[in-house]
Amino acid sequence: MAKKEKNRDLDDPADDRNGDTWDHVALDVESRLVVSVVPGERTAESVVAVVEDFKRRTGGRLMDLITTDGYAAYEEAILEAYGETITPPRTGKRGRPKAPYKVAPTGLTYAVVEKTRAKGRVVSIATRVVFGTLAAVVAALGMSGVSTAINTAFVERQNGTDRHRNARKARKTYRFSKDWRHHESVTYLTMYVSNFCWPVRTLRIKDDQDDWQKRSPAMAAGLADHVWSIPEWLSFPAVRRR
Repeated sequence: MAKKEKNRDLDDPADDRNGDTWDHVALDVESRLVVSVVPGERTAESVVAVVEDFKRRTGGRLMDLITTDGYAAYEEAILEAYGETITPPRTGKRGRPKAPYKVAPTGLTYAVVEKTRAKGRVVSIATRVVFGTLAAVVAALGMSGVSTAINTAFVERQNGTDRHRNARKARKTYRFSKDWRHHESVTYLTMYVSNFCWPVRTLRIKDDQDDWQKRSPAMAAGLADHVWSIPEWLSFPAVRRR
């Protein structure tokens, strides 16, 4: 944003938000619903923010399967968010007692996709189960209606679609963002509007009259009963009084 990463002055506070900017996106692949997005630098803090926000929005329940790319910060953030704290018993011996630590709970299934690149091209792809068992991963994929393999293809497709909708993210153009607040705001706008206001072709279903019914991610997730207009979405109250 504003300038290339290599041109940032790390000693200049005005450059804190300039340079490369990433979207950390939590996506429900079954409905294509963007559950959470945290725009910002590719840092552990951004990863923690999106994992914690996702956990809050989903009520803290464990997902059948979580997949990410191979960025190491995800493993620590997921363990911190969902892990169970183990406090070692005191031994009665001299010295400092062992500190509490976290372990993955039963039911937490997490796998990563690790891509190796050479000269800007992907030359190999490997997958690895981090938490849970291979049997649990296979079972989760067997119940999935959209995928039979560990992958990050759906969130990559979402990122590509968002670049199409948000001109600020188009590559190699003069439309890149010059101001962080505007970039962040438009990111939230395009990501969350797409949940309610854009039908996804692969989500359509046939109705009682055997006609195709268009559906948005929010409809597929059971959050809406029709494709909303953008004015409808913008005028919907953020906080509803009971």
